[in-house]
Amino acid sequence: MSQIHRRFTDEQVKVLFQGYCQGQLARIDLQELSGIGKSRFFALLKAYRQNPEGFTIAYRRSAPARLSPEVEDAVKTALLREKAIVEDPDLPISSYNYAAMQDRLEAKGVKVSVTTIIDRAKKLDCHKPRRRKRVHDREVLTASIGALIQHDGSTHLWCPQAQEKWTLITSIDDYSRKVLFADFFRSETTWAHIQATQAVMQEYGLPLCYYVDSLRVFRFVQGRDSFWRKHVLETDDVETQWGKIMRLLGVKVSYALSPQAKGKVERPFRWLQDRIVRTCISEPLSTNQEARRALRDELHRYNTQQIHSTTGEIPNIRFERARREGNSLFRKFVIPKPYTSPQDVFCLREQRMVNGYRRISLFNHAIEVPNVPLRVYVDVHMVPDETKQLMHIRIWWNDSMVHSLSLPLHGFRVHF
Repeated sequence: MSQIHRRFTDEQVKVLFQGYCQGQLARIDLQELSGIGKSRFFALLKAYRQNPEGFTIAYRRSAPARLSPEVEDAVKTALLREKAIVEDPDLPISSYNYAAMQDRLEAKGVKVSVTTIIDRAKKLDCHKPRRRKRVHDREVLTASIGALIQHDGSTHLWCPQAQEKWTLITSIDDYSRKVLFADFFRSETTWAHIQATQAVMQEYGLPLCYYVDSLRVFRFVQGRDSFWRKHVLETDDVETQWGKIMRLLGVKVSYALSPQAKGKVERPFRWLQDRIVRTCISEPLSTNQEARRALRDELHRYNTQQIHSTTGEIPNIRFERARREGNSLFRKFVIPKPYTSPQDVFCLREQRMVNGYRRISLFNHAIEVPNVPLRVYVDVHMVPDETKQLMHIRIWWNDSMVHSLSLPLHGFRVHF
């Protein structure tokens, strides 16, 4: 197919982009009508928004880029390092990412365009053409921030030098596509997901609904989880620890039936996976703390600089505009009565009966419970503190906290 400026006039394309900006035409329809790809679409959209009157689809020809010897050397070094990464069979990288390379060079004070990097890559045999994917987008956007939070975890060798797989847990707002939370955890546990949920709710408020998969952290499935139910959740028929928190706070939960149904959160995983792995190899980084710093940098770039392919906007700008206009379904986080601390909300819960010695048995620990009648059930709230290696325990009865204590954490590992 010939180039767009050979098939359409400036005015014809201007009418199409005017319809898109006014919400009368979807991106996929505009691309199909004009026969352009995603990158060209966003380049033209940016040019139209900057100067609607002077908008033109003609290419602006320029002389080949002439770089200083220092910049040429920096680009060459980066390309050869990237080639070694791509060709290493032990690394989970199989393609070049010139945009990520440009960002790393810019962080070192070397300014060069992606086009120039690709030109030098072809000359150095550091180039693999990517197959153009067919344009399709079946996603349906929610109408407000806080209407739906997509939440998931991905276990991966994020930092190859560490020789250890970590779990990246992420929460993303469906409307704005802003990543509200992302952090590395040693493993994907109930407590890790509770911590992630607490971070989102205390910073942004309570959303209307969480969208998760059928992982046993979120959902009990009869048959699949029968062993887990019998040996771990003896006092919990079908509701998981995470589910109890959602019910207590009045947040709905919706379950995805397949990974494809969670595309909005799977794509940021792929984007982060590609960027973080490359950064960890190139720097090189080898510890969890170093990888977390790289993650924070990439999240900042994703939320504040990356134009999302579906919304056509930068996630943080779309999120903040919705908040300013009152287009939000987030509710203020308030500790529900009778509780007085977030530790009684975001915790692991058990019920135990007070025996004739006025004690309860909790994972091989005999705990005295004062000022409580015999043979009654008490609610036990447990908050793991992995930094101090302690389990903080708060015991409630009749809407009052009757006892609190801390025990060594190692005896509770099985539970979280």
